[in-house]
Amino acid sequence: MDKLWMYLQLPMVQRALIVSTLIAFCSALLGVTLVLKRYSYIGDGLSHVAFGAMSVAAVVGLTNEMVLILPVTVICAILLLRTGQNTKIKGDALIAMVSVGALAIGYLLMNIFSTSSNLSGDVCTTLFGSTSILTLSVSEVWLCVILSVLVFIGFLFFYHKIFCVTFDESFARAVGMKVDLYHLMIAVMIAVIIVLAMNLVGSLLISALVIFPALSAMRLFKSFRDVTVFAVIMSLICTLTGILVSLLYSTPVGSTIVTVDAAGFLICFFVGKIRGGVRA
Repeated sequence: MDKLWMYLQLPMVQRALIVSTLIAFCSALLGVTLVLKRYSYIGDGLSHVAFGAMSVAAVVGLTNEMVLILPVTVICAILLLRTGQNTKIKGDALIAMVSVGALAIGYLLMNIFSTSSNLSGDVCTTLFGSTSILTLSVSEVWLCVILSVLVFIGFLFFYHKIFCVTFDESFARAVGMKVDLYHLMIAVMIAVIIVLAMNLVGSLLISALVIFPALSAMRLFKSFRDVTVFAVIMSLICTLTGILVSLLYSTPVGSTIVTVDAAGFLICFFVGKIRGGVRA
């Protein structure tokens, strides 16, 4: 406990906990909708796009990689959603092509142009998370706060619209609701969260941060509101626990958080079985 208290006094750890809390909160909010709409693959695909954009930013020497990564990921989210249903290459196939292509191109660029003496280490930390969450600057923390607040306000303000689009898209279209617009809004919000979460869990593990809390909540609750609230609580507990365990035992941040999330899901699964819980 003394060691943990000492870590908590460090400004870099405090900044990491703030950012992690915000990312976990927003990821769980959107995760419920993505799982129910069978859009979980969007998170995985966009994370690979973000990795490719990060590689390009590193090659061209951008000091602030977010300037390139965020707009590229958002634009890809918009294009995937708008064109995925209107082309001969449908949704999941299109996302698979874009995500694998972006991942391959990013790794190729890093191999060809990298000046790092530890390329494999750089790639590994980017894909699976690193201690960069502990080296966040004050400006990066404020950027995360602003974007997270915008995501939360958007979700709260359009909660009923998102609810309708999630459960009965045909009815929503019938009553004149702009379904495509809300799909677009959801895609943009998840793109923002994915970019923010890359420093926390890495591009390959981001989907777990979005999916596990939602699936855990669905094992115990039935209503959309209850599932969303519990998913947020579950995500916060697992993320903070994962970071603290990582600090105390020097384990990789990203994989530790995902492991705690997986353990949380197993607990909820068995509790749901005992209570006769709902299956997702």
